[in-house]
Amino acid sequence: MHSSQARHRVASTYATMLAVALILPLASTLAVPIAVHAQPPQGKTAHIGYLSFRSGPSYLDEAFRQGLRELGYFEGQNIAIEYRWGDFKPDRVSTLAVELVRLKVDMIISTGGPVPATAAKRATQTIPIVFTAGDPVGAGLVARLDRPGGNLTGVSVLTIALNTKRLELLKEAVPSVSRVAVLANPANPAIRGVLKELEDAARALRVKLHVLEVRERQGIDDAFAAIARERAGALLVVSDPMFQSQRERIVDLAAKHRLPGIFEWRDFAEAGGLMSYATNLTDMYRRLAIYVDRILKGAKPGDLPVEQPTKFELVINVRTAKALGLTIPPSLLLRADRLIE
Repeated sequence: MHSSQARHRVASTYATMLAVALILPLASTLAVPIAVHAQPPQGKTAHIGYLSFRSGPSYLDEAFRQGLRELGYFEGQNIAIEYRWGDFKPDRVSTLAVELVRLKVDMIISTGGPVPATAAKRATQTIPIVFTAGDPVGAGLVARLDRPGGNLTGVSVLTIALNTKRLELLKEAVPSVSRVAVLANPANPAIRGVLKELEDAARALRVKLHVLEVRERQGIDDAFAAIARERAGALLVVSDPMFQSQRERIVDLAAKHRLPGIFEWRDFAEAGGLMSYATNLTDMYRRLAIYVDRILKGAKPGDLPVEQPTKFELVINVRTAKALGLTIPPSLLLRADRLIE
């Protein structure tokens, strides 16, 4: 059920091309066996700022700490971490970034997309910043992926590029569907490109898209009312922090309207959504620790390539499928990395 061959079929062509071009140079730079890493300098405590767009701790933060422990960094011993949570509010994130700079931390870890990374970049041009973001070049965080320059580097999670793959998976799960509702935030600077790619994929799949633009969480209820009027047979939610913050509400409304849906992160499937497909974030957050280790040992962030994902995660909520009266094709179940039963 977890064969590498199956996962390669699920991974997008776009991601494969990026992996060939960018992962190989990165391997020689970052993927050093853990055993050869020296311990942090004796008696010195690294002071790290952790700036997240989310509302509080999650399994992803623990994955980051696990990566640190594997490299010999332990909180309370040789590393101290100042956690700051943005609660999905850009203004708050900007304030917190300035606060971390004033604390004179050795480094800022920015997680949850381009908003906190951009805030950190505005707050300092000298303190190293390690980020997670979907399209770091498009967001203006770095000039290029192989040699980012400046004081930023990190990992790209390919959130935008995977929306067309999600549409393909949704059609595979619900072969009879002919109309798919798409929730999209028009404030997302990449949304035009995303919708064009989705329209191209929809034509190939013989599916008609009904795009609902939602700028603020107050518009979610109206969007689902419109979906009901249009009699869409399934739902795709385009990657966006605002939707992430409202995942439980969106999943509940999808269940109320009996809409099989595919989402970005596994949090949606765990909350009751039918499926999620995305970069394996646990793996990527663990790898953030490698950047921390290299920079603390003297590497310049601008010389460390931005890493591209090679692991992807398909999660299917079998309970939700049963509640919807939906039979997921066995071929799709076999390719899932996790089944929620």
